[in-house]
Amino acid sequence: MKHATFDPTSVCALMPMGLIYDDDGIIQFVGPTLGKLRRADTLIGKTISEVFSVRDNGRGTGDGPVPLSTKLYLNFTSGISTPLKGMAIAIDGANLNILNLSFGISILDAVADYRLTSGDFAHTDLAIEMLYLVEAKSAVLEETKQLNARLQGAKVAAEEQAYTDTLTGLKNRRAMDYVLDRMLRGGVHFALMHLDLDYFKSVNDTLGHAAGDTVLQRVAKILLEETRGDDLVARVGGDEFVLVFNKFVDHDRLMRTASRIISRLEEPIPYQDTVCRISGSIGITTTEFYASPSADKMIHDADLALYGSKHEGRAQATLYDPDRHDGGMPEAQIAPSKR
Repeated sequence: MKHATFDPTSVCALMPMGLIYDDDGIIQFVGPTLGKLRRADTLIGKTISEVFSVRDNGRGTGDGPVPLSTKLYLNFTSGISTPLKGMAIAIDGANLNILNLSFGISILDAVADYRLTSGDFAHTDLAIEMLYLVEAKSAVLEETKQLNARLQGAKVAAEEQAYTDTLTGLKNRRAMDYVLDRMLRGGVHFALMHLDLDYFKSVNDTLGHAAGDTVLQRVAKILLEETRGDDLVARVGGDEFVLVFNKFVDHDRLMRTASRIISRLEEPIPYQDTVCRISGSIGITTTEFYASPSADKMIHDADLALYGSKHEGRAQATLYDPDRHDGGMPEAQIAPSKR
């Protein structure tokens, strides 16, 4: 009977993560992929116990022989401790043994740590299919993440658009209602200023709506410049604006701010080969006037004060007087605009 010859190279081509060791546990040959984890010349000649810590069903084997034909769990004794699985079998009549290893669930880390490719695995190894599945899953998760980010961005943009006046970029009435409700629920003290443009209709009537749009955009710029980042500026009508001053209720400062706004509104606004001229009337109220302030009541009272400004000749600011039935103020307390 003719004995088959044993070729370690062929064996390790089938098992690139395998190694061959003799009955004394000394490593004789290392597969090419295992050689990427540790250089072959640093393994050959050493014993299995010098290179690996080996466990058999949770029990360490120490310096004893590697158990055959049973599932093994191995770690390198030095360097990157990549968890490995393996099984050893004896080669009859050769005084040699084959220990075939695999990465198991640590394959993803191993591929990254050792820069392995599909060529480093046996063609029959399901690790490649596992890698493809993991990569496909990762790609799907990344695409889902990007889709969610786009949807969230679209949602934020839609919400922002729903609260924004498209012509001026200011907040709209819906945003004003939301902010007032939030501030009132939070017990925040604030001032509410209602501004109505004077002489705006004549701009529209004489120069057209395009000129009116230019004026409104200029007004928006002025109001944003005269307020702070945590204040609200909203366009609530064609030529009506509401300003909410967060934690700002000092009457004198409010009147000075209103007077400054009116003065800036009266500056000529260039349009084509002419200029547009407007002004503004303002009514002001603050939360400190009320035991239990409400948005509707404050808007109503700011409107009364605004009516007082209109009644006194426009281009003025009036602070609401809770002691007067009509909400108006004596003439001496009306802040005239600076012409």
